[in-house]
Amino acid sequence: MDETINETIRKTAEYVKGRLEDDTSGHDWWHVWRVWNLARYIAGREGADMTVVELAALLHDIADWKFNDDDNRMREAREWLESVNAEPAVVSRVCSIIDNVSYKGAGVKDNQPTLEGKVVQDADRLDALGAVGIGRAFAYGGYKRRKMHVPGLEPKMHQTFEEYRDAQGTTINHFSEKLLLLKDRMNTATARKMAQARHRFMERYLDEFYKEWGGEDL
Repeated sequence: MDETINETIRKTAEYVKGRLEDDTSGHDWWHVWRVWNLARYIAGREGADMTVVELAALLHDIADWKFNDDDNRMREAREWLESVNAEPAVVSRVCSIIDNVSYKGAGVKDNQPTLEGKVVQDADRLDALGAVGIGRAFAYGGYKRRKMHVPGLEPKMHQTFEEYRDAQGTTINHFSEKLLLLKDRMNTATARKMAQARHRFMERYLDEFYKEWGGEDL
């Protein structure tokens, strides 16, 4: 990787850190940092274009739809990359990945046609699993003022992005509506292997949660 590309990645990391370091929803700089590291690890084992993967991983949560009236990620990512003179082909590939990276409902198919997009999507989803994923789920639920758990309230398997976007379910139901589904929606062999242990940890956590909630440990 030449020095110009290294400098572009360094500047992009600094830019994203400045934008997201005060976030308290679980979508902060450290989430991006973990996704960046995971994406590099997966890309190295899957043979993906590292430059495209790194830039897409760093910029994937800029102006996320969850925190804005509109999803401006592609526009803001494009403006940033053009400001640091990234090659037009790289800008186009990164923006395409960002446009399709998010989970949009249990019934909505993923649309990541490139290996680089699959790698970044897998890295983002791995950070929604395991111990960190559990912490992020509750951080986001608190940020959105959602109830933690309501006994008897069934999860909803959202069939459209609009249903998923507008949902107001509980944090515990979010496990069934998204997090527990991610293991089987990984794209790469590397991520599928990594997802297994994180998925099992969440299952053990939920078993303990329901036991304590119902007083079965008394």
